[in-house]
Amino acid sequence: MPTPLVEVRELTKIYTRGGGLLSRSPAEEMKAVNGVSLDIFAGETLGLVGESGCGKTTLGRMLLRLIEPTSGTIRFDGRDVLTASGAELRRLRRDMQIVFQDPFASLNPRMRVFDIVREPWIIHSEARGESNRNGSGDHRHRATELLSAVGLEEGALNRYPHEFSGGQRQRIGIARALALKPRFLVLDEPVSALDVSVGAQIVNLLAKLQREFGLTYLFISHSMPIVRYLSTRIAVMRKGEIVEVGDAEQITASPRHEYTRTLIAATPEVATF
Repeated sequence: MPTPLVEVRELTKIYTRGGGLLSRSPAEEMKAVNGVSLDIFAGETLGLVGESGCGKTTLGRMLLRLIEPTSGTIRFDGRDVLTASGAELRRLRRDMQIVFQDPFASLNPRMRVFDIVREPWIIHSEARGESNRNGSGDHRHRATELLSAVGLEEGALNRYPHEFSGGQRQRIGIARALALKPRFLVLDEPVSALDVSVGAQIVNLLAKLQREFGLTYLFISHSMPIVRYLSTRIAVMRKGEIVEVGDAEQITASPRHEYTRTLIAATPEVATF
C-alpha cells in the first residue's frame, strides 16, 4: 500500500470559553475536533462531509497550520508539519494551499487581480532572499497562464474583485492557490456560496486542474452529492469525530453508520455534473 501524502493522527482542537476574571461561570472546554486520524494519498480527492459546525473547516485549516492543534500529529510527505518553523514551514506551505469558501471575502478588494495572483511569488521570493528584478514582466506572463488555466482572459489582470461574478472570483482564488505549484489543496466548501450551475462549473474545473497538475485534494462540503461526484474516498464527520471512511461509491451506496445514512437521506440531489 502506498505511503500517504498527508497523515493525521489523533488530531484534536479544544476551545475554552468562559472562566475569565469577570465571569461567574467556570471555564468550559469545547472539542471542535476530537482525536481525528486519517490518510490522504497522492493524486486522490478525499471528500470530508458533515453538517455545518461539525469541525470540518477547523480540521482543514489545522492541516495547513492556519489553526494550531491542541494535540496530535500531522505529517506531509513524511515531514512533521507541527514541528516545522521558519524556512522549513515556508517550504511546506508552498506545497499546501487553500481555496476559501467565500470568493469575495478571501480577495483583497483594494488589489487588482494581477497583484492578488502574484502576491505568493513576491512573499516567497522575499522569504528566500531572492531579488525581484525580473519581477513584473515574468509575473505577468505567469499570471496570464494561471488565469487561462482557470478559464479567465488576460484582461482580468487589470480589474478589481468587485468587477467579477462570484464564480469568476472563485476562479481567481483558485489561480492564486495554484501560483506556487502546490501538491495538496484544501478546498473549504468552494462552491457553497455559488449558484448550483456556477458551482457545477467550478467543480468540473477543479477536476480538470487535478488531472492537469497532479493535485491532491481535501474537499470539504456539507453536500453529499457534490462530494460523491468529485471524491475518490469520503470521510464522514460528526461532532468533531470521523465516524466513517471509505470508497466514495461504497459510502454512498451502502453506508455503515446511521449518521451517514441520515446525511444522505437529508441531502437533496443536485443537477448532474
